[in-house]
Amino acid sequence: MKYSFCDSGHGPLLVAIDKDGLRYVEFVRGERPVMPAPEWQRDDPALAPFIEQFEAYFAGRLQRFDLPLAARGTPFQQSVWQALCEIPYGETTSYLEIARAIGNPKAMRAVGAANGRNPLSIIVPCHRVIGRSGELIGYGGGLPIKRWLLALEQSHQSFELTP
Repeated sequence: MKYSFCDSGHGPLLVAIDKDGLRYVEFVRGERPVMPAPEWQRDDPALAPFIEQFEAYFAGRLQRFDLPLAARGTPFQQSVWQALCEIPYGETTSYLEIARAIGNPKAMRAVGAANGRNPLSIIVPCHRVIGRSGELIGYGGGLPIKRWLLALEQSHQSFELTP
């Protein structure tokens, strides 16, 4: 595994790849801080194309990532993560809506658990999932980071003006 760090504007972000693609994107600080495993190798040049996209995202110049993803999870987790990728930039949805999107409307708790196991923070936008009544709940980086990511996206959201 190769890794590097990116400055998110809200603390460092760990970005890690292997031969299959992007495996981890995690905040180093927060409720569940993540650090590289001792056997991982820091390789800033190999991660430069990945870091460039994160820097563009944090600057408001990128709304959709184009990176090879290699998250590992169960088929259920993969279905949830795929549904998360369909949430438009700057918008939010509920755990219930994600459960409906994967064809299992009674699986809200399981969707929440899969959301919490998402190894590709920001790219698989689990921060865009909120409670049914609109409250911010759960985020591995902590609610202040979730609030900040949502505000960042909403401030850079492009609007189409109609005549």
